[in-house]
Amino acid sequence: MNFSADLAVAYPELILGVGALALLVWGAFAPKMSTAIGWASVLVLAAAAAMAATQPLGVAFAGGLVFDAGAAFAKVAIYVASAVCVPLGQRWFARRGVTNFEFPILILIAALGMGMMASSGDLISLYVGVELHSLALYVLAAMHRDDAKASEAGLKYFVLGALSSGLLLYGASLIYGFAGSTVFTDIAVAVQGGAGTGVLFGLIFLICGLAFKVSAAPFHMWTPDVYEGAPTPVVAFFAAAPKLAAMVLFARALGQGFAGAAHQWQEVLVAIGLISVAVGAFAGLAQKNLKRLWAYSSIANVGYAIIGLSSGDAQGVQAMLVFMVLYMIDVTGFFACLAALSRQGRAMETIEDMAGLIKEQPGIALAMTAFSLSALGLPPFSGFWGKYFVFKAAIHAGLGPAAVAGLVGSVVAAFYYLRLIKVMWFDAALGATDRPAPEARIIAVALALFSFPVVMVALHWIDPLAAEAARAFGLA
Repeated sequence: MNFSADLAVAYPELILGVGALALLVWGAFAPKMSTAIGWASVLVLAAAAAMAATQPLGVAFAGGLVFDAGAAFAKVAIYVASAVCVPLGQRWFARRGVTNFEFPILILIAALGMGMMASSGDLISLYVGVELHSLALYVLAAMHRDDAKASEAGLKYFVLGALSSGLLLYGASLIYGFAGSTVFTDIAVAVQGGAGTGVLFGLIFLICGLAFKVSAAPFHMWTPDVYEGAPTPVVAFFAAAPKLAAMVLFARALGQGFAGAAHQWQEVLVAIGLISVAVGAFAGLAQKNLKRLWAYSSIANVGYAIIGLSSGDAQGVQAMLVFMVLYMIDVTGFFACLAALSRQGRAMETIEDMAGLIKEQPGIALAMTAFSLSALGLPPFSGFWGKYFVFKAAIHAGLGPAAVAGLVGSVVAAFYYLRLIKVMWFDAALGATDRPAPEARIIAVALALFSFPVVMVALHWIDPLAAEAARAFGLA
């Protein structure tokens, strides 16, 4: 394949890279046009998503970049989720007097890194993609520079992120040293019938590094502090697209590189998944701050997704993809609700702040109720279908006890979702709330409608597309 054909495989990344550079130059010469730059960023993301949905499949750069049905599915979801967060965050910053043009450009750079993660065909492109999106996320966490909590969140995320990058890089170097190649398809040949001790050590370090990126326990320590300190729209972005990108990278690395050692990594994933569910369910019970509560909720939900992936077959990957897409919609909608709410100019972020919300802001309260019931897993909300697919895949793969343990964790976690609903619907209001931000309210209500009833129709398209995407990851 010649160089121009290689570039053709990377068209979505080229659109994002060129778009980010062009908008950066525009912003440098006209910094006051931040709103226009924000909408231009949305157009760039839409163009990248359209290209990812329509371009032909292929492999480029000696196997370093793979564009298959799995990459196409993930990229479209990632770019659309990123585009939703641009107006949500830009208007939020503007209302607080923080006018900057860098926010949407950092979203573009993070989306570029996430696109590379979804298309990674070897350990080098894996590492470049992870670092590219991580660097943008560190800056986004500290975007509100006058806020001490945001600066602390950015610093913590950077320091602990550097630790995880070290684990990832050490694991990759061990795998290369013992398998003799960085390309997943070559590694798959080297580990046919099982991984040797050296490769296995490298694989465990690689899994630990990726587990940090998806905030799976016991590598979750950064998540509650960063979620609490970072600006709310930035948290909405953290909790959605980067999680899907990291889980897709998880599936691609394990499926295409280590399918022959599935019996060795399956037990490690089951352990990480169950620990995540337990930590997320029980630690969330003690939380009063909603951003910290949903941080623990995200840890538990990543645990469910990992249980699906640990099935070690295409059905498990399909379940993980469906689960992550539906979860991504719920979590973005919930943080859009939080971004919309304030009382006398103060952000409403604790459970007590939500007292009597149904009387003050019935639309937002109904949306938050829908997202809470969905995260709880109540039928027929979208969260129920995500868990249904995951547990079904686990049982099909002979992981019935893991599915039962996940279900128990889901029941325990139901307490904190129901407590929030009870406070919103039955407690006395603490006072009038401010008028909700229109863009956040529109996004929250639209995503709540997707959670139910639109999801019942959308699943007819999402599930077959996820099935086709799952077959591309190399697990039978």
